[in-house]
Amino acid sequence: MTKAEIVTEIAGKTGIEKKDVLNTIEAFMEVVKESLTKEENVYLRGFGSFIVKKRAQKTARNISKNTTIIIPEHNIPAFKPAKTFNISVKK
Repeated sequence: MTKAEIVTEIAGKTGIEKKDVLNTIEAFMEVVKESLTKEENVYLRGFGSFIVKKRAQKTARNISKNTTIIIPEHNIPAFKPAKTFNISVKK
Protein backbone atom coordinates (compact mmCIF):
# COMPACT_ATOMS: atom_id res chain seq x y z
CA MET A 1 0.00 0.00 0.00
CA THR A 2 1.41 3.41 -0.96
CA LYS A 3 1.12 6.70 0.90
CA ALA A 4 -1.40 7.92 -1.68
CA GLU A 5 -3.55 4.82 -1.11
CA ILE A 6 -3.38 5.36 2.66
CA VAL A 7 -4.46 8.99 2.22
CA THR A 8 -7.39 7.93 0.01
CA GLU A 9 -8.44 5.23 2.50
CA ILE A 10 -8.34 7.55 5.51
CA ALA A 11 -10.12 10.36 3.63
CA GLY A 12 -12.87 7.93 2.63
CA LYS A 13 -13.33 6.60 6.18
CA THR A 14 -13.23 9.96 7.97
CA GLY A 15 -14.64 12.41 5.43
CA ILE A 16 -11.60 14.68 5.86
CA GLU A 17 -10.17 16.21 2.69
CA LYS A 18 -7.26 14.36 1.10
CA LYS A 19 -4.89 17.34 1.35
CA ASP A 20 -5.52 17.62 5.10
CA VAL A 21 -4.96 13.89 5.58
CA LEU A 22 -1.76 14.08 3.53
CA ASN A 23 -0.48 17.02 5.60
CA THR A 24 -1.23 15.10 8.81
CA ILE A 25 0.56 11.97 7.62
CA GLU A 26 3.56 14.01 6.43
CA ALA A 27 3.71 15.80 9.81
CA PHE A 28 3.50 12.46 11.66
CA MET A 29 6.37 11.00 9.62
CA GLU A 30 8.46 14.15 10.20
CA VAL A 31 7.89 13.97 13.99
CA VAL A 32 8.91 10.29 14.02
CA LYS A 33 12.06 11.02 11.99
CA GLU A 34 13.04 13.94 14.22
CA SER A 35 12.49 11.88 17.37
CA LEU A 36 14.59 8.98 16.10
CA THR A 37 17.31 11.41 15.02
CA LYS A 38 17.45 12.60 18.65
CA GLU A 39 17.60 8.91 19.71
CA GLU A 40 14.12 9.13 21.26
CA ASN A 41 11.83 6.16 20.71
CA VAL A 42 8.21 6.64 19.62
CA TYR A 43 5.60 4.39 21.26
CA LEU A 44 2.10 3.92 19.80
CA ARG A 45 0.11 1.74 22.19
CA GLY A 46 -1.68 -1.08 20.39
CA PHE A 47 0.30 -0.49 17.17
CA GLY A 48 4.02 -0.66 17.86
CA SER A 49 7.20 1.24 18.56
CA PHE A 50 9.62 3.08 16.32
CA ILE A 51 12.96 2.52 18.04
CA VAL A 52 16.63 3.31 17.54
CA LYS A 53 18.93 0.29 17.58
CA LYS A 54 22.69 0.54 18.00
CA ARG A 55 24.84 -1.56 15.71
CA ALA A 56 28.20 -2.45 17.20
CA GLN A 57 31.47 -1.81 15.41
CA LYS A 58 32.44 -4.68 13.15
CA THR A 59 35.13 -5.75 10.74
CA ALA A 60 34.20 -6.34 7.11
CA ARG A 61 36.02 -7.19 3.90
CA ASN A 62 36.19 -5.27 0.65
CA ILE A 63 36.35 -8.23 -1.72
CA SER A 64 37.32 -6.26 -4.83
CA LYS A 65 40.38 -4.70 -3.14
CA ASN A 66 41.00 -7.64 -0.80
CA THR A 67 41.24 -5.33 2.22
CA THR A 68 39.75 -5.29 5.69
CA ILE A 69 37.65 -2.31 6.74
CA ILE A 70 36.13 -1.35 10.05
CA ILE A 71 32.48 -0.31 10.09
CA PRO A 72 32.01 2.02 13.07
CA GLU A 73 29.20 1.76 15.61
CA HIS A 74 26.04 3.37 14.25
CA ASN A 75 22.30 3.72 14.87
CA ILE A 76 19.54 2.31 12.70
CA PRO A 77 15.78 2.90 12.85
CA ALA A 78 13.56 -0.10 13.53
CA PHE A 79 9.89 -0.89 14.05
CA LYS A 80 8.70 -3.32 16.69
CA PRO A 81 5.00 -4.20 16.35
CA ALA A 82 2.79 -4.42 19.44
CA LYS A 83 1.81 -7.88 20.59
CA THR A 84 -1.85 -7.44 19.59
CA PHE A 85 -0.84 -6.10 16.18
CA ASN A 86 1.53 -9.02 15.68
CA ILE A 87 -1.16 -11.55 16.58
CA SER A 88 -3.70 -10.01 14.19
CA VAL A 89 -1.23 -10.17 11.28
CA LYS A 90 -0.30 -13.81 11.98
CA LYS A 91 -3.90 -15.01 11.55
